[in-house]
Amino acid sequence: MDQLRRFIQSDAKEILEKMRLYLIKKLLPDLEDRRKFHEKFASSTSFHGVQNIVQTQSKARRALWLLIVIGGLAIVIWQICSRFIYYFSWPTTTTVVVQYVENVKFPAVTFCNMNRFQAHAVSNLKAIFIIWNIVSAILQKFSMDDKYFQELNYFLLGNQNFSIKDFTRENGFYLNSSTLLECDFFGKPCYPQDFEHIFTEYGNCFTFNHNDLSARRVSLSGRGLHLLFDVQQDKFTDEPALGYTDAGITFVVHSPQELPRFDGLGLLTPVGTHAQVAIRQLKSIIQEYPWGECKPDIKLRYHKIYSTNGCLLECKARYIQDWCGCLPFILPGNGTECDLLKFYKCVYPAVYDIEIKGLCTVGTHNSTCPTPCEETDYPTTVTYANFGGENAIKYFSTKLNKSPEYIRQNLVRIEIKYHDLSYKITQQQKALTISELLVQTRTLLCEVLHKTQTLF
Repeated sequence: MDQLRRFIQSDAKEILEKMRLYLIKKLLPDLEDRRKFHEKFASSTSFHGVQNIVQTQSKARRALWLLIVIGGLAIVIWQICSRFIYYFSWPTTTTVVVQYVENVKFPAVTFCNMNRFQAHAVSNLKAIFIIWNIVSAILQKFSMDDKYFQELNYFLLGNQNFSIKDFTRENGFYLNSSTLLECDFFGKPCYPQDFEHIFTEYGNCFTFNHNDLSARRVSLSGRGLHLLFDVQQDKFTDEPALGYTDAGITFVVHSPQELPRFDGLGLLTPVGTHAQVAIRQLKSIIQEYPWGECKPDIKLRYHKIYSTNGCLLECKARYIQDWCGCLPFILPGNGTECDLLKFYKCVYPAVYDIEIKGLCTVGTHNSTCPTPCEETDYPTTVTYANFGGENAIKYFSTKLNKSPEYIRQNLVRIEIKYHDLSYKITQQQKALTISELLVQTRTLLCEVLHKTQTLF
């Protein structure tokens, strides 16, 4: 049996070897046939430089034609490589288009009193300001001296069920007919109920046009949004020892679909002044990575549209909820509200760790919150004048039954309107697409072949 197996294996090896030799003989012609084939190809190819290399009898001319052909090939290879290198550098171009229209949507505007709390509620209670600074540190970096924490510890021991959210809502700045003296939106009156309450680092703030109503499309007729505030410094106060020494109204112009972001970006209007604000609409379109820095597939859970600020707030909310088991009311989400002890012992240190460790970063494509693919900004130009003349001071003094000095120290007039009926679109575009790369490569090859044929 073993002999039969060995015989079959030996016979199979012989058959395979014969097949191999037969294929080699058929597939590989002899040296002379191959030489004739190469000469025939070189003589008939449309690349005429190769013809001259083969057919010329002079060695000098053959060497010259060989250099010319190699040089041409080197140039075309270099040009094609440079196109690919340029493509993989992900180049972009930026176009700016100014579009003039008959009407344009009016943005949202959020207003805050720079004095955050009612004086009677925080009289001799500096801990409230410290607590709010701990809360607002989630949105804005804030550092405090250790000397304030002793007073805060005393307060926490005796007020463990204290709600800073409820306290701020009830005892912070309010908007009614006594603080909003006048409101006019393109010739039509507006009222405190047209404003939506929102918490920011300035406590209670109020947003006009928060619903982005279609009726808010405006033209240049009229004066825009005109408001007259009474900041009531005798009723609202802040803590100068913590660095809050200004008085007036701060506001932010923003998209109705985005949360307001102050953090040093708010426009300040001191008491006794009239601010005239001219706004423009600027829409930016950013390419996705690797041409730009945006990621089109990112969605936010608690915001209608993606923005770096909204993403940053949601990122902080996730980390704080995981670490502390609660959610600060000033951040988006549906978690259990953090009490004062959680704010003091967990939330405040957690925010510090998030900042130090860079857990919530913004800007680049590989950051936690990259640049949005589309965003709308409202660049502003602000001019200031003293509030009213002597006749205006007397008029408001009689109307409000207040002294002229009170008028100068408490009233703020703000007028917001579009600079013109246009919007600017800044769009980042790919400087070279893959189809354009292939077309350019093909064109380069054709040009080299054409020039070579013309030369030869």
